[in-house]
Amino acid sequence: MTTARTLLPNAGRVLVMGIVNRTPDSFSDGGAHLDEEAARAQVERLVREGADIIDVGAESTRPGAKLIDAATQLARLGELIPFVVRAGVVASVDTTLAEVAEHALRQGAAVVNSVSLAPAAELGGLAARFGASLVLTHCRGAMTDMRAFSEYDARAYGDVVREVADEWTVAAQRAMAAGLPRESLWFDPGLGFAKNAEQSLELCVRLGELKALVRHPVLVGPSRKSYLASAVAREARSPNPPPNERLGGTIAAVLDAAAQGADAVRVHDVQPVAQALSYRRAMLSPRALMSKAVATEPRAGGGADA
Repeated sequence: MTTARTLLPNAGRVLVMGIVNRTPDSFSDGGAHLDEEAARAQVERLVREGADIIDVGAESTRPGAKLIDAATQLARLGELIPFVVRAGVVASVDTTLAEVAEHALRQGAAVVNSVSLAPAAELGGLAARFGASLVLTHCRGAMTDMRAFSEYDARAYGDVVREVADEWTVAAQRAMAAGLPRESLWFDPGLGFAKNAEQSLELCVRLGELKALVRHPVLVGPSRKSYLASAVAREARSPNPPPNERLGGTIAAVLDAAAQGADAVRVHDVQPVAQALSYRRAMLSPRALMSKAVATEPRAGGGADA
């Protein structure tokens, strides 16, 4: 049995998870990486751009997506997980099926990324056996039953932060009861999953509160999501941009998540996000802060032209 590395938070640095969708119907890049050669080229590019983790998925998680059986997912995954491992970064498999997760773990994956809370116990026990980590994403119901999240009932939550934390914690307890160590379990608030734009925005605004409630490492996935378009569309001069034109909103959401204690972010556009996070770290370093303080001190002699 392959022993995988457990994914742990990196103090002072937000980890970047790059996305490789081996699907024909993902909301942003469906079909772009079905071909093995194209998928490997994408992995290499994301590694060059600074990804710490590569998340490989063979089943679309867009609202209304059909369930994909294990055999089809395994065929789509091919040998990409071992390729990611050989590239020297952490490999993650995006699936809710234990059969697919176990196959990826045997190939060297270190993370199982589930967009459903339902298989928490089964996936938790499996991750524990392999010394791997489990990311549990908050969601209500299956993708097949979900309409576009912007249509989600505004009355479905009383306090979305409290309810997301409570529902996720119940699933987390099942995963840990199955043997998964607490430090190997990650929380994803599930932006856009069974949430409308307002509910997703509130989770972002109160992410620090969410982290305090769940008391687990936090991974946030705002990348190219529709709630970003809804947010910028409020501005009179801002259009409603398609997924591949939401980079500005993605970076803003990532930086805000980092400021509120996120431990990792899941994104399509690794290079600009990694650059933004690097700049943020530089600005927060003691030397940078000291230099900034010195630069703002008034010079002897007073005036601006002194």
